[in-house]
Formats: sequence, C-alpha cells, structure tokens
Amino acid sequence: MTDWSAERLARAVLSQVCEPGDPRLTRLVAGYGAVAAVEALRRGGAQSAWGRRAMAADEAEIVAQAERLNLRYVIPTDQEWPHALADLGHCEPVGGMGGQPLGLWVLGEARLVSWLGNAVAVVGARAATHYGVSVATEMAGRLSSEEFGFTVVSGGAYGIDAAAHRGALACGGRTVGIYAGGLNEAYPRGNVRLFDQMADSQLVVSEVAPGVRPTRAGFLARNRLIAALGLGCLVVEAAQRSGALNTASWAGELGRVVMAVPGSVHSGQSRGCHRLIRDGQATLVADCEDVVALLAPVGRGPDLPERGEQRPLDLLEPRLLTVREAMPGRRPVTASELGSICGQPVPDVVGALMELELLGLVCRQADGSWRLRRPSSTS
Repeated sequence: MTDWSAERLARAVLSQVCEPGDPRLTRLVAGYGAVAAVEALRRGGAQSAWGRRAMAADEAEIVAQAERLNLRYVIPTDQEWPHALADLGHCEPVGGMGGQPLGLWVLGEARLVSWLGNAVAVVGARAATHYGVSVATEMAGRLSSEEFGFTVVSGGAYGIDAAAHRGALACGGRTVGIYAGGLNEAYPRGNVRLFDQMADSQLVVSEVAPGVRPTRAGFLARNRLIAALGLGCLVVEAAQRSGALNTASWAGELGRVVMAVPGSVHSGQSRGCHRLIRDGQATLVADCEDVVALLAPVGRGPDLPERGEQRPLDLLEPRLLTVREAMPGRRPVTASELGSICGQPVPDVVGALMELELLGLVCRQADGSWRLRRPSSTS
C-alpha cells in the first residue's frame, strides 16, 4: 500500500497535468518543491494549460484509481528508486527534453532497484523484419536467462520491443516495460496480452499517471528512461528515422554503452544501425557474448575469440605448410615433382610428407606417389 504523503501526492498530480521530460517542470520542482509547484499552477489557473489541468486534478480520484489498478507511485526518496535515473539530471537535454522523472508509476510486485541494477535496454524498429524479431527474441532470451542474468528493458511497442519482452518471458528471465502512456490500459492495444503477461509476473512502468494518453513527445520522453535504466543500449533494427535512434542518442549522452546489430545492406530497417556503427556511435555486436563483454566490469567479461575456429592447417610449421599447399588437389604427385613445384630439395620434401602423413593431412599411394587426404578422414 502506497504511503500518500503530501510530497508524493503532489508529484502524482504533476505526473497527470504536465508533459513528461519537460526541463521546466524539473526546474520548478527543484526550486519550490512539488507541493508548492502544484499550488502555484492552481493559482495561475487559466493562464496556462498546466494550470487548467492542475485545477481540474482530483487527488482523491488519483489515489482511488491507483488502488483500483494496484499501482504504486515511487519517488526518488524511496528505497526502491533506481539510482541510475539520477544521471538524467547531469546530462544535456536531447531534443529539448531532459531531467530526472518526478516519480514512476509501477505495476508489479518486484522492487525496481533490485531488478534494474543489472539491466540492458533492447530497442528497435516497430515495423521489424523477421530477421530483427528473431535476433531480438534470441538475444533478449539469452541475456535474461540464468546464463547471463540481465534484466531486459524495453518499451512494449510492436516489433523489436515486443520481441525482446517475449524472449525474456520465454526463457524465464526478467523484463521491464517502460510505457509512454498511463498504466490503466495497454498501448498499443494489439499488445494487450503481452502487457497482461508482464503485469502478472514482471514490471511495467510509466512516468505519467493513469488515464494520460501517449503522445509523440511522450514517447521521446520515455526513451530517456529506457536509456538511463540500462548499463547499455542494444539497437537491433532501426530505420534512418527511428525512435530507437533517439534512445541510442540518450544512451550516448548518459555514458551508457551503445551497441548495434548489423543487418542486410538491402534492408531499410538496418540503415539506422549501420549509421550508428559507421559514425562510431555504436559498437557492432553479433551475439550475446559480444554484449556481455562490453557490459561486464573490467576483467570479468568473457574472452572473445579474435579469429575463427581453429583448423588443422593453422598450427603447421611454415616448411610443412609450403609442401602441403603445393600439392595438387585432384591427383597424386611424386616427391620429385613436388620438389620442383615448391622449390625445395627432394629429401626435405620427403621428410615433410612423412610428417604430414603422421598428422593425417596426406597419404602415400601404393606406387609411392602422394596425395591429399580427404577432409572426412583428417584427424
């Protein structure tokens, strides 16, 4: 049950009457406090949209609606407040938006701080391709599984967001949905089943009060929360103009690790990712190991291979490799002929062939000639 102190209630009112992410609101509350800010807006009355909404706001109805929906309103002085959000108060606005939220409406039993201490944001295109959905589902599932233990944060939208949430749910991992509208209903409506699943077993969060409809500005404001709550931001697919790129911009401003998954050069839904990589704004990642290596503390990440899987020829001494590479692929060859091909004395060639035979890379024929050993019989 939420303890509705005067400060908490005033912030809840502001979350209903003011657009999220407006630096003016942050300055107003920082300078005068939430209670005085609400009183000032009401005194101003019809002089501003905020004032008119403040006059119409009903604190008793806000509390009653929160209780009906089983919501709690968490503010920065609460123990479960995610401390990572404080970084929003120390970076430059992006697109005219910025500032730490006044509070967060939360649906779900888990404590925010316990789930968001080790989180990664996974975002991308709404009109995602089959490739993007597949990649987002697989990577979010593995990242949130016991193998890696990250909480996946995304925005609940169609496409990559929904795929990331579903991937985590399918693997029994943790996922948090950050929504642009009030938590009285799912948005988009087509994802109502996903919203209900997350409300039952995960966490859904919004900066705005129940009943507030999502707006374009609200989506952009929401993106800063997604970026701030993750140790890094993984962009799976993004067109040239994409909300996911806005989230990536916020992540960069906040000093988070920005990562992008490459796609087909023919896919418009990967152009944003390619641009991030090209301009040095994101690191290319191809799998979960890449992501974990970038997010893990120094010295604790997985060792990533610098080259592909080792092949039998990789460890050959140069003298043996020279002889092996000089052999014809489809016919046997004599040691004398091979010496002429590779420019080495015949005794040296014979010695090399005998060592290669022991390694299972060549075989001697009944007539004394030599030929390459078939790969299927290579030890």
